Formats: sequence, C-alpha cells, structure tokens
Amino acid sequence: MAELAILEKVKDLLPKDAISRVELEGSEIIVYTKSKEFFQNHESAVKEVVSTIKKRIEVRPEGNLTNDEEATKKRIMEMVPAEAGVKDIYFEPERSLVVIVAEKPGLVIGRGGETFRAIRSETMWVPRIERIPSIKSEIIEGIRKVLHKEVKFRKKFLNDIGKSIFSERKTNRDWIRVIALGGFREVGRSCMLVETPKSKVLVDCGVNLGGTNGGQYPILQTKEFDPNDLDAVIISHAHLDHCGMVPYLYEYGYKGPLYCTTPTVDLFAMLCLDYIDVMQRNGVAPIYTAKSVKEAVRHSIGLDYGEVSDVAPDVRLTLQNAGHILGSALVHLHIGEGMHNIVWACDMKYARTTLFEPAFTDFSRLETLIIESTYGGEDCIMPHRQEAEAQLLGAINRTMERGGTVIIPTFSVERAQDVMAILVENDFQHPVFVDGMIWDATGIFTAYPEYMSHTMQRKIFNNEDPFINPIFKRIASPADREKSWKEKPAVILSTSGMLVGGPVLEHLKMLAEDPKNSLLFIGYQAEGTMGRRIQRGWKELPIRGDNGRTATVPINLEICTVDGLSGHSDRNQLLSYINRLGAKPSRVLVAHGEVSRAVDLARSIYKLFRIETSAPRNLESIRLK
Repeated sequence: MAELAILEKVKDLLPKDAISRVELEGSEIIVYTKSKEFFQNHESAVKEVVSTIKKRIEVRPEGNLTNDEEATKKRIMEMVPAEAGVKDIYFEPERSLVVIVAEKPGLVIGRGGETFRAIRSETMWVPRIERIPSIKSEIIEGIRKVLHKEVKFRKKFLNDIGKSIFSERKTNRDWIRVIALGGFREVGRSCMLVETPKSKVLVDCGVNLGGTNGGQYPILQTKEFDPNDLDAVIISHAHLDHCGMVPYLYEYGYKGPLYCTTPTVDLFAMLCLDYIDVMQRNGVAPIYTAKSVKEAVRHSIGLDYGEVSDVAPDVRLTLQNAGHILGSALVHLHIGEGMHNIVWACDMKYARTTLFEPAFTDFSRLETLIIESTYGGEDCIMPHRQEAEAQLLGAINRTMERGGTVIIPTFSVERAQDVMAILVENDFQHPVFVDGMIWDATGIFTAYPEYMSHTMQRKIFNNEDPFINPIFKRIASPADREKSWKEKPAVILSTSGMLVGGPVLEHLKMLAEDPKNSLLFIGYQAEGTMGRRIQRGWKELPIRGDNGRTATVPINLEICTVDGLSGHSDRNQLLSYINRLGAKPSRVLVAHGEVSRAVDLARSIYKLFRIETSAPRNLESIRLK
C-alpha cells in the first residue's frame, strides 16, 4: 500500500470533522486531531481502523489543544505520587509529547494505566515516561538530550522513513537471498546482508577484536554491498562483534534508520565510543569518529520486544528476547505477504539465568533459521547453571581464604552484572572493585529492569536492586586502582574480557606474581587473544613499558576457568532450542562459531531433525526463495 493511499485510507475511516492531518513516523501512523473530545475518547474508533489496515496508530492533539506547559507540570506533580520520584518534566511541542522522567515509572503509569490516562486526558499532552537509572549514567543522559534536542530532525527523518517504507518500489530482483559478510565459520565481525524483491537490509555489523590481516572488519567491499542502497540496519545486541562497525556506515554515506531495542542504543553508543578511545590509546587511527556514533544514535529507532514494525516496503521486523545480554534480540524478518520468514539467532541463550529469561521460541512462521555455534561443537557441553555458580563461588572463596585478590576479566555488558548479582545473592561480604566500563554499563542495566528476568524485576521493584549493594566500589582513577591492589582479600571485575587491552592488564601486571591471587576466566576467549594464550599455559605476561620496550611479568597466580556462566547456549541448549521452536524451519544456516564447531553443529542438526542445514563461509550467497 503506497504512502498516500494508506494515509488517505486512515482519514476515510476516522471521523472527518475530528482529524486535522495524518503523518508517518517510521512505520507508525500519527493522527493529529483538532477535537478535544476525540482525543480523550478515540480508543474504540482507532482500534477498528488498526484491525483493518494492520498498522499501528497513535492519536495526538494539535498544539492549540495542549495545556500550558507550566500548568501541565504542576498538574502532573499533583497527580503522580511523590514516591514515583519525578525528577524532570519536559516537552516536545512539535509532537505534542510530554516526557516524564521518574525513578519509579510504574507509579507514573498507575494501576492498570489509570494515572497515565488521566494525565493524557487532563493535560491534553501524550505522556512518554523515562526511568532514571539507580546508578547515574552519563551515556543515558547524553543520548536522551541528543534525541530531545534533535526533535525537529527526528520528526522529518521518521516521516521520510515512513514514505520509503510505504513506497511503491520496483527492482529487477525476484529472489530472497542472504550474503555472509562476516561472522560465518568464525566468531567476530558478524554481518549479513538480506536481499528481497524490493529491499536490502543489513543485520549486524561488527568488528573482530582479535582479528588480524584484514579479518577485523566485515567484508563490505563486495559489489553487492552499497550503504546507500540499504533500507535499514538492524543490530541484534550491543556487543562490538555485532555492532562495532555500524558507525562506519554513517561515516561513509548511510543515512537510514538503525533498528534495535532501546537499551541496545545506550550500550552501543557506550561501547563504540570506548572502542574509539582504545584505538587512540593504542596509537591506531580510529576507523570512525565520535560524530558518526552520534549520527547512528540520531538515526536510531528503538523497538520493544514483540513490537511489529515495517522497516522496508516488503520487510516487517519483530525483535524477541534472546536471553544473551540486556536488550539482546532474536531478529525476525517477515518478508512479503508471508513469502518467507527469517530468524537471526546470533547470539542467544536458551536457559534461564540470574539476569534473563530463556530465548523466545514461539514463532508462528519460520522458514530459515540462522543460529550461532560458539559452543556448538560435540565437546561443548557446559555444566548446569547451579554447578557453574558453585564453581565461581568456590574459586573466589579459596582466594579470599588465603588473603588474595581475584581478578575477573569480563565483558562490561552482561557477564559482569551476572557475577555481581550472584555475589549479592550469596551474601558475599568482601569488597568488589569495578573497573573499566562495567560501572557505566551497570548504570544502563538499572534503567531497564523490564528487559531482565521476572525474578530480577521483582527485586529491583521491591528496592532490592543488587547492583547498588555497598560491596561494589567503583574504580574511577589511578589512585582507586592502586587501592584495589592493597585492599585484600578482594575481587576485581575489569575489562577487557579477553585480555586484549583495558585496565585488566594493569591489574594483572601488579598481581600476577603473587600465588595467593587468582585469575578467573568466566567467558569465551577467542583465538589469538591473550586470554586464550594464558588459558593454554603461558607463564609470562608481556607488558609494554613507557619507553616502548616490552618486558615480561611471571604469571604465578592461580588460573581458573568457570564454564556455564556464558551468555551463549551450549550444544545441548542449541539443539533443544531448535526442537522447541513453535514453527519448524525448513532450512538452518549455522554461523558465529569456529570452523569445526560450525560444521559439527550443522551436521548434527541435519541428522537429528532432517532439516536442510549448512555452515556457509564468508562471502557465500544463499538463495532462500
């Protein structure tokens, strides 16, 4: 349905005397009304239209209907309980929105949404509610300021995107195919181009932090790829191996939308800005600038789990919980009118963890599944979660008993917060020093409890937030870092997770020689990283001095590895996931794993389920229909 046609149809189906204009914001249809009565009582009429056209509609009042801003602020503060902790109220008059920033958004919404509806009806503004993180987050504050400051740009941008989505478009393609641009038969630089008869969509665009000789980045120089041809970029989650190259697209000409969950936007910006900083500190010219990260944020469109959104003329996107990290998503692409359905499940966790529910399985249509194989090999069977947590606590407590320090190199997102929650749950009493971006990432976690497990949500809503426990001490300066080396026994959580850089190397340099201490690996260590080398028995740590020369530090501390805490599924969980899918796929493509694991998992899937399965190589093109 063309853009003009769908807008005219909405106008025809709603009361003509109430509607002043109909616009597009992305795939959402915005109806502006000049009638106070219609704004306050439009639900049943709009519901009928939505059931007819199968598109989302929001009704907003024209600006002359909205109440005075200062009077509206005063009335909201009267209507919302003081316990909600409202810290700010600001307005976007261009869109007739009032943004309410509160510590407890649930109290702003009210039981059954009654307070929300009352604010809407009385003030004639459409409320948007934002949660204040329990731990101050400059990233969240910065992104919210950018989006608010850029409201005029955003309004036009979303309108242009809507016109593109609902355009009548013809191409010379009659196929659906995917092209592997990175992350196939390897871990890192995940990237896949999806071509349909009318559209081109890029799913993930990451970097390989351990890659060398041109293997760090997706293969974007292929003739099939042109950023100017893309209708949309979708990122499944905010790990650099899935999103670290996205700003590069904006650096070199892409001006389209970036779709992901809202927490992913925040984490993505934080990690990409840090990536630039790390490259500069290592004397490497960054491949993109902070301005390009901002551009990606300006062009971002946040979606909730289960929210269906048109992203191209013949592609409909739904993001579902992947159970991997905060805001991580399985990417479901519905192509054409039921022509084909693709699910990108790289990365995912099909098990309940301290932080998240298991990955979503209830797809009603699914023809092609693209699944990870990080731990897909025959030998990749992780211990049960309880056993893994017992191993973690055992290794930590052994070190505490001998008066040492445990260094835990960890990814700043998910694994660190998982360990923090486990320690609090088990009443750990020793200091836990938090270094690198972990503190900032944890602040983002506290802003989005609704993306965590039901158990974790209850704790946070009942003022039992584990992330603000006093055992956690932020390392914010070199003096704090030195203090963490002297205060024993203690735990140090520090980036990077694979020892490829970051403050963890400072901790290791100072603590590696003392056998009372321990180095505890809790995550995947990729080939070529320092973490993998130490796991395999390296006994000396190379350290670059201020004079540019490299010295070595003996590694005498205890080396431990705890499996089972991973945010990835092991082999059994991957197979169980496929078995329990609501719709059985007709094809499975195996990605995101070392060669042997990808091939082994593909072979096993075929044997067990008799589904056409393959483990494509990078640059392979697979026609799906």
